[in-house]
Amino acid sequence: MNNKKILAFVLSAAMLAAMTGCGGEKDTPAETTAEETTASAAAPAVTEPEVPTEPVDLEAGVTDAMYERAVISEGDKTRVASFLRRLKNGEKLSVGFIGGSITQGTAASTPDECYASRIWQGLAEKNGELEYVNAGIGATDSYIGVHRIERDLFKDGVCPDLVFVEFSVNDTNALVNKESYDSLVRRILSQPNNPAVILIFTTQENGTSLVDTHIEIGKQYDLPMLSYKNIVFPEVQAGTLDWKAISPDNIHPNSIGHGFIAEMALRYLNGVESELDSITEEPKAFDAEPLTKDIYANAHMLNSKDITAETCENFEVKTVDGNFPDGWSCEAGGTLVFKDVEFGNFGVMFRRSPSGNLGKYEVYIDGEKKGTIDGSFPGGWGSYAETKVCSRYGEPAKHTVEIKPAPGCEDKGCDILALMVS
Repeated sequence: MNNKKILAFVLSAAMLAAMTGCGGEKDTPAETTAEETTASAAAPAVTEPEVPTEPVDLEAGVTDAMYERAVISEGDKTRVASFLRRLKNGEKLSVGFIGGSITQGTAASTPDECYASRIWQGLAEKNGELEYVNAGIGATDSYIGVHRIERDLFKDGVCPDLVFVEFSVNDTNALVNKESYDSLVRRILSQPNNPAVILIFTTQENGTSLVDTHIEIGKQYDLPMLSYKNIVFPEVQAGTLDWKAISPDNIHPNSIGHGFIAEMALRYLNGVESELDSITEEPKAFDAEPLTKDIYANAHMLNSKDITAETCENFEVKTVDGNFPDGWSCEAGGTLVFKDVEFGNFGVMFRRSPSGNLGKYEVYIDGEKKGTIDGSFPGGWGSYAETKVCSRYGEPAKHTVEIKPAPGCEDKGCDILALMVS
C-alpha cells in the first residue's frame, strides 16, 4: 500500500481543516443515523494540496487530476485481480454493494444510473452472467449494516465475489461506527470465497464525512480506497464546481455525481485488469488482526419471526417499515418483555416519525435501565429506522429485555423494528 500517499492525505486534511473547518447539521434522509451523541465530523480531506483552478467540465467526467485525488490507496490488488481474471474467463460471479441511500440510488434519475448499477453494467460487458446485488438502504449506517449483512448482502448465504462498501456519510459516531464498520468489513473479507472489497467514500456538501475513521480500517487490511469526496469537494471549495450541478440537496449525488463514482471505480478496476499478467499471487484466507475488538463479528437482527415476546401488552406484530418487516407496534402505553435473549452486545432498532403519535420508551436489561428511544421526529422529512445502542462489551449470556413508556409518554405509541444482538 502507498503509505506515503495516505500520509499526504492526512496532512492535507489537517491543512484544510485549519483553513475552513467542517461539520454542520444533517437535514436529509441519508444523514439521520443511529445511536447516542454523534462525534464531530471528519475534516474535509484531499490527497493533494494543489487548489483546482479550471471550471469542471461535467461532460468530460473524471479528469486525471480528479482520479489522482480519488485514489487514497490502491491497496492489495490480489483479490481484485482474481475476481477480474475469473470474470474474463467466463465464471458466474456476483458484484455486491452495501451502504445507505446513495448506494440505494437516491437522486439518480433512474435505477440504472445509480453508481452501483453503472459499475455492474461496466463489469457485465466483460461477462454477461455477472449477478448484481444492491444492499443499499436509505438512512442506515454501518451499525445497522453489520446486523443486516447476512440478510441483505449474503444472498442464500453466499457473499458476492466483489463488494463495494459505502457508509462514510451515514456513519457519524466515530466510536460506535468505527467498531461496526470494522466488523462489517471483516465479515466480508472472512467469507470462504475470498471476496474482494473496495471502500467508497462520499461526502456532504460541507465536507462532513467519517472518511478519516474509515481510512483507518482500510489501511489495517490494505484495501483499495476510492474517494468521491476527493473528486468533488476540492472543486466545490475552489469555486470550480457548483455543488448543485451534482446534487439536488446537500448529500445525494444526482446522475452526474453517480457517474463520477462509477467512472472512478471502473477506472481503478480497468487499471488492475491491465496488470493481471504481473499479479500472479492467489487470494489467501483472511487472517488479519482486527483494528477494534470486533464485537459485531456475529451481529444479527431479531424480529417477531425470530423471537416471541413473553409480554406483549398493547403491542401487535406488525410491519411498519418495508425494509425491516415483522416488528412490534403499539398505539399507546405498550410494554414488551423478552426473556432468555442471548447477547454480549445489545441495541434496539425502532421507527422515528414526524406524525406526532410516537414518544419516548425506556429499555431495561435485567431490570436496569439502559437507554431511552424516542420515536418522535417533529418537522422531519419522513419516517426512518433509528437505533439505540444499549449495551456493549458484555460476555454472551441470556438476559431479560423490557421496553415500556417513559414517564409522561403513556399516551404515546412505539414501533420496534428489531432487536440488535451480537
